[in-house]
Amino acid sequence: MISRDFFKAGHFPTLLAAFFYFDMSFMVWVLFGALAVQMSADIGLNAAQKGFMVALPVLAGALLRVVFGILVDRLRPRRAGIIGQLIVIAGLSIAWLVGIESYSGTLALGVILGVAGASFAVALPLASRWYPPQYQGIALGIAGAGNSGTVFASLFAPGLAALLGWNNVLGLAVIPLAVAFAVYFFAAKDSPTTPPPKQWAEYLATLRMSDAWWFMFFYAVTFGGFVGLASSLSIYFNTEYGLDAVKAGFFTAGCVFVGSMVRPIGGALADRIGGIKTLSIMYSVAALMLIVVSFGPRSVYTALFLFVAAMLAFGMGNGSVFQLVPQRFRHEIGIMTGLVGMTGGVGGFFLASSLGLSKQLTGSYQTGFLAFASLALLALVSLTSIKRRWRTTWGAVGVAAARI
Repeated sequence: MISRDFFKAGHFPTLLAAFFYFDMSFMVWVLFGALAVQMSADIGLNAAQKGFMVALPVLAGALLRVVFGILVDRLRPRRAGIIGQLIVIAGLSIAWLVGIESYSGTLALGVILGVAGASFAVALPLASRWYPPQYQGIALGIAGAGNSGTVFASLFAPGLAALLGWNNVLGLAVIPLAVAFAVYFFAAKDSPTTPPPKQWAEYLATLRMSDAWWFMFFYAVTFGGFVGLASSLSIYFNTEYGLDAVKAGFFTAGCVFVGSMVRPIGGALADRIGGIKTLSIMYSVAALMLIVVSFGPRSVYTALFLFVAAMLAFGMGNGSVFQLVPQRFRHEIGIMTGLVGMTGGVGGFFLASSLGLSKQLTGSYQTGFLAFASLALLALVSLTSIKRRWRTTWGAVGVAAARI
């Protein structure tokens, strides 16, 4: 699906550096979700506190994406990425050396981990600006496949915590982050076509465009579903089916692997059949899977199948959204990546925290799942209502070369 022309069109070392930076950052962004079973047992957290603990880094990352989106426009992507990586490496190192022994301590580190989540607002513009419109889907799909870092957290963190203690896992996480930083520092380059920094008023002007709000909502559902489940499934499998921390991590890793690996496929499919059509299919599948799983399947393997299908839909949906965004907002891609990424994180915070609250208040996760399924259905209806206008009014240069 990747042609020779694609490799000639941009700067492949930068694309790979953006992917690796994004990948390792996402690994630590959801670290609390992977360690939640062991951390909550040691610190003594209830269902609502567990939900908020894993949701806070998602929310912090969401809000910081706007900050880093502005930094991308004003400092350029490469420099913004260097700043973000140094903050996360320093924060994890201090947490490991000092140790975390309270709920408030987890929340403080959760904010620092949010900086890792903000990598989204850096890595995607860094890659996007090197590629023409007809390759945006696959280029951003590859860069955005850094979602796969969440797989490593779920796969390795619980087992390492069982052997060494979860606080030591925080220190071990610094090692791959340092490697990613070195690769990024030497391989990543800013595109020569990077637009000049915008005036402050222009950032607010973007928010006056209705299409910006539509993209923010659509990504809140696709990425929110992905990262919300990635942060919560270890707790879910442990609570509902009695899986130990390591096995719950393996099940979660399987779900997350599917969602992260299909993001480039979603972008490539959107390049071929159009982002709108691809997104419509994905919203339908995701809503159906969440509705069915909300009734609590008796078999853990049935639940695993349903979550894999939902994550597949959310992952491909992520690639589809970012096949469309650069076509509509090519000159505002920095701030739009920050804004859209912010609401994606807010969607993840909503799902993760609502699952915890639902369990705490009702004894079941059903209300949380149904609430998010309703958002997916609302996104489907909304996309159907505006697709005609999008297909007939976008006049950005190069749009004719890509499918919407």
